[in-house]
Amino acid sequence: MTLRNILLGATMLCAATAPAYAFAQDAAPADDAAAPAESYDYGNEIIVTASKRSQTLQDTPVAVSVTSAADLQNSQIRDLIDLQSSVPSLRVGQLQSSANTNFIIRGFGNGANNAGIEPSVGVFIDGVYRSRSAAQVGDLPNVERIEVLRGPQSTLFGKNASAGVISIITQKPQFDFGGSLEASYGNYDAIVVKGDVTGPISDTVAFSIGGNYNRRDGYARDLHLDQDVNDRNRWGVRGQLLFEPSDALSIRLIGDYDKIDENCCIAANIVAGPTMGITDALVGGPSVDRENPFSYDVYNNFLSENRIKNYGGSAQIDYDLGNMALTSITAYREVRSFANQDSDFTAADLIGRKSDDVAINTFTQEVRLASDFDGPVNFLVGGYYFNEKIDQKNQLFFGDDFRPYGNALIQAASGGALNVPTLEAALGARDGDPAQYIDSFFRSGDGFDEAYRLKNTSWSIFGTLDFDITDRLTFTVGANYTQDRKRFSTDVVSTDTFSAIDLDAPQYAPFRNQLILGGALQQAGVNPNDPAAIAAFATNPATAAIFQQFVAFANANDSNPAANPLNGLKAFQFLPPFLNVPNAVEPGKTHDKDLAWSARLAYELTDTVNVYATYATGFKASSINLSRDSRPLASDLPAIEAAGLTTPNLVGGTRFAGPEESEVYEFGLKGQWSVAALNLAVFKQSIKGFQSNIFTGTGFALANAGKQSTWGVEFDGSVRPVDGLNLTLAMTWLNPKYDSFVGSAFGDISGTKPAGIPDLSASMGATYTHRFADDSRAIFHVDYLYESPTRMVDGLQGFPAGFSDQFKRTVNQLNASFTFALSNGLELGVWGRNLTNARYLTTIFPAVAQSGSVSGYPSQPRTYGVTGRFKF
Repeated sequence: MTLRNILLGATMLCAATAPAYAFAQDAAPADDAAAPAESYDYGNEIIVTASKRSQTLQDTPVAVSVTSAADLQNSQIRDLIDLQSSVPSLRVGQLQSSANTNFIIRGFGNGANNAGIEPSVGVFIDGVYRSRSAAQVGDLPNVERIEVLRGPQSTLFGKNASAGVISIITQKPQFDFGGSLEASYGNYDAIVVKGDVTGPISDTVAFSIGGNYNRRDGYARDLHLDQDVNDRNRWGVRGQLLFEPSDALSIRLIGDYDKIDENCCIAANIVAGPTMGITDALVGGPSVDRENPFSYDVYNNFLSENRIKNYGGSAQIDYDLGNMALTSITAYREVRSFANQDSDFTAADLIGRKSDDVAINTFTQEVRLASDFDGPVNFLVGGYYFNEKIDQKNQLFFGDDFRPYGNALIQAASGGALNVPTLEAALGARDGDPAQYIDSFFRSGDGFDEAYRLKNTSWSIFGTLDFDITDRLTFTVGANYTQDRKRFSTDVVSTDTFSAIDLDAPQYAPFRNQLILGGALQQAGVNPNDPAAIAAFATNPATAAIFQQFVAFANANDSNPAANPLNGLKAFQFLPPFLNVPNAVEPGKTHDKDLAWSARLAYELTDTVNVYATYATGFKASSINLSRDSRPLASDLPAIEAAGLTTPNLVGGTRFAGPEESEVYEFGLKGQWSVAALNLAVFKQSIKGFQSNIFTGTGFALANAGKQSTWGVEFDGSVRPVDGLNLTLAMTWLNPKYDSFVGSAFGDISGTKPAGIPDLSASMGATYTHRFADDSRAIFHVDYLYESPTRMVDGLQGFPAGFSDQFKRTVNQLNASFTFALSNGLELGVWGRNLTNARYLTTIFPAVAQSGSVSGYPSQPRTYGVTGRFKF
């Protein structure tokens, strides 16, 4: 049996969804000369630009998945969050707001929850880098295809592509007049409208303009506020001009504006800890829907806000120099993002305000020159410049219920010996003013007022060199030298009085002495609040010696931090004074440089089968901790103390996480036959210094893992057993681990498997197109996504080791659509996503300031609807 037959037979056994390799839905019309080129494109004949050259998918020796416009339409993929149902190596998670979305490829990815952390997965739209998730999530009109490049891509992309790239390509303006209009209606009163029109302005100038509107009622219910929540409300416009004054010169101008104004995102209660009794008592009823995450019933005391404006423009110039091509892409973008959320996720007014107001301005410039010589050597060389400014203002204030809540916490932690008024009076008296703290602990409106600034400039020089050793064997080497500089500053003020008190301070020794002695007496059965009982115990000959031992112990330990009876209260000093940066010890800047490189051999075994072997490195610069959890490095604390900069309750942490350096060893095979196609990749990939950002219940811990690695296998295949039927399958198997992670938020977790990465992901499906005599078509599509059970988090702060292992996520999602397309351009269809109403938690985390409780984000429920579309 020949190699060709073995590969073809294996592919024909597979049936399922890898739209990247899907065959065209339209059979070629009888008059081939009149058929548009795309009617013939299927499988690896799709043209991609993953290597920054136009090549067929088969000839591109890179692990890349391509989702076409037809795939997006059939699967009702609205935005990048839905894209993961078609690309198993990709995971997309939306967290606490519409502006916090995390992209993960092959188990590697970060970037949400902090504007100072750039993603490990770079997102590019028409060649323009979108640096933050708020600038990436949207409903783009006129998408031509989406390419997902897996593994380090730093040698071809100028900024932060250490784990992979998502490249979105939209359609250029056309010199033939045309367009489309689409409208959908679904459950939860979902309305989606898209439209575009394109055509000539003159013989050398063409235009296109498109718009989209997407709204939906909330699928969850806030029982406390009696309101639907988790709605969707977003719209955008996008205009383009294409100038082609000659055959050699092309200028493409793009401008766009997108807006989001919606309520997102609900968090459900997973574990109801001991504080739930307190919050229930504060509201006089249920404060959460206890341990029932898929009821989609929540209790909050104010509605969340998510408002995002994302706009900008770009200019791409392509100039044909004969056997070389020059390309320039210039872009300027702005993002304005505001979110305010009831972050305690209870009906009690604990967090009265938790807002993030972020402004990001980005300028990028890329220039590259690519050769197209007839000889054995070709090259691509380019330069990239990146300039970004971030201004961020955050606020975190206590609500009206936090004082009684804090009082209950202190009573519970002290065994009833203390409460807030007693503590205020006792500490104030030892500070010389008994009234100074009265009614000031956990006061409504107190908290953090924060301002951060970050300026990032980066430049890189990159290039590749292709050498044809034979007419079938090509050797490629590439490199990218990058320099990245960041300057950052903070202006953070805490007005939380209790968090500013040093409970180990010497003036409180008498108070601590009293508490130590009282605790000992209580253990001996003597009421420490009864002077007569104490006097009797102290003078009784049988117990007098014991009393003196108690006194001696209290005197010896009232200044011993390890024996401080107030230690249990330190956990409630949620918002300590902040040491701002830059200061005399910390300059508030980073400077990174790196040379990333790659080497690849690509061999054309036959006219239909190619293989390649690649070694590549990648790089991502330092990320800055622009949050209230920014802390000096522990190694800087002695110098800070020597400089007299120490603030009360200052502890070590991180101001930034150092660079990520990735590498991959990869072997790939690509095959293309008349009725089938397949792509196979086997790889070992690792990242040194992976930037981990873990929520601890009161904040985020940003730290570098020593090394995280995974090896895996990716398979994409498609087969057309009969005319009109296309079956596809995409599978990813991963075996990840932390090779070294000593300083994680949960201690040394070296040797363990990173959470959130399923061993097996598979996307499978089928599309059947029946063409009628009048050239009308009936198109049926179904796809299914499976992710094997996986632990959701590496650990949960405040819980014993292994507690989080019980929380696992399994994904089973079924999507389907049926479309009837008339020959006049009118299409009518029905569709559904998550038709089995599969439910799972996307992530879990310790409940905010509620020790012992766990919250999580539930997946979206079943959605379905009808669509009408007209193409002209």
